[in-house]
Amino acid sequence: MTRKLVLAGAIRTALLSLAAAAPPSSLTQVQPGLWEIKGLPGVSGATRQCVADVSLLTRFEHRAKNCTEKLLKAAGSESDFDYSCGAAGFGHSEVTVITLRSLKISTQGISGGLPFNYVLQAHRISDCPSAPRH
Repeated sequence: MTRKLVLAGAIRTALLSLAAAAPPSSLTQVQPGLWEIKGLPGVSGATRQCVADVSLLTRFEHRAKNCTEKLLKAAGSESDFDYSCGAAGFGHSEVTVITLRSLKISTQGISGGLPFNYVLQAHRISDCPSAPRH
């Protein structure tokens, strides 16, 4: 019995070490700020959005929802993510960091009970504007 517990503990430690050694997402160097986003379905032209957390771009369809995200793969400039937002839906995104100010995001999944599938081009254009002072 003790030998099984020791073996189970060793396996758990090895798995945790592997998880800690997993490569980081290519997004770790990308900074928050004011982003211009093109490619949204039903929207002609670009949309500007202040993004405080760049990881929200990986789940753009559900950016206003409380979701859990999992990094599936990070290789060079590309990262793949799965995420789940409970009853609001789920998705999969493949993100390519073209430059630290330019991203390509291919995303698909289910939102509000309906499928979505589109490609976004996101460009950081500046820092977010300061809130007006009263």
